[in-house]
Amino acid sequence: HQRIEIAQVLFDCHEHLSAEQLLVRVNARFAQSSKATIYNTLKLLVEHGMVRELFVERDKVVYDPNMTPHHHFYDVDSGKLTDIPAEGVEIRGLPPLPQGVLSAGVDVIVRIRSAA
Repeated sequence: HQRIEIAQVLFDCHEHLSAEQLLVRVNARFAQSSKATIYNTLKLLVEHGMVRELFVERDKVVYDPNMTPHHHFYDVDSGKLTDIPAEGVEIRGLPPLPQGVLSAGVDVIVRIRSAA
């Protein structure tokens, strides 16, 4: 039941949430989930390709329920992530891959801040 609640909150909000933000939103409803349950459920969702795990800073990870190809703007002042359509980004000149591996994708995070 708790995993369903966690997934429902994550997929209904269409936002990039951290595990802590997700915990607050899940527990604001009627479920009382633990931090361990949140992390275990997120791990399963990532492993099954249902959400993307984004490392936006060294100590900040968010989860993205949008699985269509896209990239992100990350506002370092507010911490907000905004989707960039994949068609709006062109990547050229990637280095050759090591022998025996295939590319699993490229994620672009453009860090922005206020010019003021």
